[in-house]
Amino acid sequence: MSTRFGIIGGGVMAEAILSRLLDRKLYLPEDILISEPQAQRREFLASTYGVRVSEDNRQAASASEVLLLAIKPQALDTVLTGLLGVMEKPLVLSILAGVPLSRLESGFPDRAVIRVMPNTPATVGEGMTAIAPGRRVEPQHLDLARDIFTAVGEVEEVPESLMDAVTGLSGSGPAFVAILIEALADGGVAAGLPRPVAARLALQTVLGTAVFLKESQLHPAQLKDRVTSPGGTTIAGVTRLEKGGYRSAIIEAVVAAYQRSRELGRS
Repeated sequence: MSTRFGIIGGGVMAEAILSRLLDRKLYLPEDILISEPQAQRREFLASTYGVRVSEDNRQAASASEVLLLAIKPQALDTVLTGLLGVMEKPLVLSILAGVPLSRLESGFPDRAVIRVMPNTPATVGEGMTAIAPGRRVEPQHLDLARDIFTAVGEVEEVPESLMDAVTGLSGSGPAFVAILIEALADGGVAAGLPRPVAARLALQTVLGTAVFLKESQLHPAQLKDRVTSPGGTTIAGVTRLEKGGYRSAIIEAVVAAYQRSRELGRS
């Protein structure tokens, strides 16, 4: 049985992409083979999604259309060594944080390679994915990559020079937003709300604000100004946030994640 879509690594992000591709019927279960070293994980993916699994990376790399690299960046050299001699030349999509196209293309000579940075909301089809094409990528490769990652959210093509910044913002950003939601809920508890109520209010407030900004196309500052009345409750809270360095802390978090992405690329 031929494999159209191969995946090396069966972790959370690989599963998110897999599930959405199957939901959208871009690929059938029998089209996909996942190589994964952990037997328990292989059994889970096979039983849950009906795809074929293997512990042999060479089987996934023998896909005819697409090979998705979904491993830890530190494991790349080991994986590449094991793929020596594989003749098939599918489009290679890499979601390895910080690993540059130059390194990927040297490991996959004569192949079209696209560097990709999705994020965790891809699991529910609300992801943000940036793609940076390599030297051998043709328009049809880009179209295919867009089709695949549109299944998990929105797609933005950027030059590779911006991919580490993308990693710092949208790649790491869900963790920063999760901390914000947790902090809002804690604030509600501190003000007297029961924990379940505070958690629900915090989550829906962030979700609703994001949807409103997206649909209205308002600048965030415009929404903030709409909510902030003279001498009111919101300006009192905004003043305390500014005193606490709220903006600078978020900016510094994104920059720190960006710098770590660059370090991973050099390791």
